[in-house]
Amino acid sequence: MINVLFVCLGNICRSPMAEAVLRHKVLEKGLEHQIRVDSAGTGDWHVGKPPHEGTRKLLDSYQISYANMAARQFASEDFTQFDYIVCMDNSNADNVRNVPGGAEAEIIKFMDMLPDEKLREVPDPYHTGNFEEVYELVNAGCDVLLRKIEAEHSLA
Repeated sequence: MINVLFVCLGNICRSPMAEAVLRHKVLEKGLEHQIRVDSAGTGDWHVGKPPHEGTRKLLDSYQISYANMAARQFASEDFTQFDYIVCMDNSNADNVRNVPGGAEAEIIKFMDMLPDEKLREVPDPYHTGNFEEVYELVNAGCDVLLRKIEAEHSLA
């Protein structure tokens, strides 16, 4: 099983959106028994809460499920339980790297998968309100990530 974890600050906007989008793409390709997707936040403010209303509305509009998703905080065990830890911005990547336990997983900055984009961090729609912009970035980045996983693990 290949395990992917998306990480943002509160785990209610960006990372659950990415989790839902990648899960959807994995299901479409019939790879759900080979790839597991989860998300977490570096902060603990929203633990146990569902994705933000803006994220839910946007995912609903694309008919992408977020069933059974609840915010959780990143933990040191995630280093050994996930193969890819994908951070939505530089601060999240720094926070993850500073968690005791050391990194065994590959830590990726999400926007590094989209080198042609001017933005170098996924904007936080909790503050900007622009969930559609985040979806467009997440959708494109998840395509790149899935191709990377398929190539590295000979799943294609």
